[in-house]
Amino acid sequence: MRATYLFTIAFLSIFSGLSAQNEKPKLVVGIVVDQMRQEYLLRFGDRFQEGGFKRLMDDGFVFKNMHYNYIPTKTAPGHASIYTGTTPAVHGITGNDWYQPDLEREVYCVEDEHYKTVGSDSDNGQMSPNRLQATTITDELMLFSQYKSKVLSMSLKDRGAVLPGGHRGEAYWYDNSIGDFITSTYYMDKLPDWVSQFNKRGLTKSYLSKTWNTLYDINTYTASSEDADSAEKTLNGLFTSFPYDLSKVKDDFGIIRNTPFGNDILADLFVSALDNNDFGKDNYTDFIAISFSATDYMGHDSGPYSIEVEDAYLRLDQNIAAMLKKLDEKVGKGNYTVFLSADHAVAPIPQYMKNNKFGTDYFDKWSEVKELTAVLNLKYGEAKWIEYAINNQLYLDHDLLRERKIDIDEMADFIADYLTDVDGVQFVYTASEIKLTPWSDQDMKGKFARGYNIKRSGDVMYEFYPGWINAGSSDATTHGSGYSYDTHVPMLWYGNGIKKGESVKRYNITDIAPTLSMLLNISLPSGATGELLYELFGD
Repeated sequence: MRATYLFTIAFLSIFSGLSAQNEKPKLVVGIVVDQMRQEYLLRFGDRFQEGGFKRLMDDGFVFKNMHYNYIPTKTAPGHASIYTGTTPAVHGITGNDWYQPDLEREVYCVEDEHYKTVGSDSDNGQMSPNRLQATTITDELMLFSQYKSKVLSMSLKDRGAVLPGGHRGEAYWYDNSIGDFITSTYYMDKLPDWVSQFNKRGLTKSYLSKTWNTLYDINTYTASSEDADSAEKTLNGLFTSFPYDLSKVKDDFGIIRNTPFGNDILADLFVSALDNNDFGKDNYTDFIAISFSATDYMGHDSGPYSIEVEDAYLRLDQNIAAMLKKLDEKVGKGNYTVFLSADHAVAPIPQYMKNNKFGTDYFDKWSEVKELTAVLNLKYGEAKWIEYAINNQLYLDHDLLRERKIDIDEMADFIADYLTDVDGVQFVYTASEIKLTPWSDQDMKGKFARGYNIKRSGDVMYEFYPGWINAGSSDATTHGSGYSYDTHVPMLWYGNGIKKGESVKRYNITDIAPTLSMLLNISLPSGATGELLYELFGD
């Protein structure tokens, strides 16, 4: 009883402290950097300029130990978790793609054939947030203001725009078939004039005539490995090292996403949005969500220790500085609040680590599935027992098992025992085990539990040894695990209502949305399970 009383007093003290702060911001800007490690702020930090990342870190609050608390650490669940304040178990976005047993097919997180593309003739706009099963902080802002707030979300990736925008915001993303920004009839029937005018500037075509070279003398990039490391993947099969002469690539609008120019274009769209809309001009807080995706494409190709990635962050630093300057001009210093984080981090390239005598390797998923199928056929008879394999999860054919009168849990246990002996596999769990695991568990099993969705997850799930990735990937490296190299991301807060400071206490990414709810004095997102970032508001 006494503990409950003390907690109540502490909570009320924090809430009172919030009320005593400045009036709530006129505009919130949520910045998500796709595939950003926390350590990039430190490893590249001495070369950042004063107005970008340094401004956020020196004048804002830095949480140095922010983590994802579930598996898998992918782009779509990352964005969904930041904005809903909960994990895939609740919000339902269990991956970029997942297998949907009731539909008997793989689905994409934001695909929606009920809607059409606005802004091009492609089908890249057939998207909506309808697979998101919880409200976002942007939804709650709209509900609180009864749709008088303005919510705008933008990204190179459709999922990076759709999910943060929630169910009632506007969302725009890059169509790599034409090099323009588009949307969906879910949101509107026609692009706003300011987006159409932005597209008419033809920035993508102009960047395709440029060369990506390092900002500084390449020999000064001492925080990275040598250029053209043998473990890296070549860009578009044409480029192996700097400089990247994009004029050699004719009308490949998609390649822009694999260069810092993709981030440049998105930052320009942000500036155009501020110039052409009245954000922060009335009594209702507005929200802009922006997700920088080019860093993810480059990171997959080149890995976290490449010059490409270092140069990309030095250039992104310039983008952040330009955005903050525009916010000062259009909204005013002290009138806006910014948070910056990432949707996941990334593993080092296994081959790079092997070359440097670290014990990592590759796992051949499809070869293993083939061998497992043969073992199952020997025990249970010839059949396609494994209906699908994705996201390190195996889906069994439940209808077939019932027809053959085979217990689902029995086969799942048999598969788990088999996988336990497979080289490269560190953890294996069945759905039955995960369903009984408390969400409060902080070990790997707890991460699986928080990522497990009863309608969308598989019957058996597994995790590799640290540093291992699936050999079937087309990328040099990837992300998705529950290890620190994938879970540890930056968390910066700056602006209205934010004091200066830093914390090394461990927090979860799901704590962002509840903190915003308290900052804005609005309702928590419907499925929120995160806590407050208490140190942001008081001692």
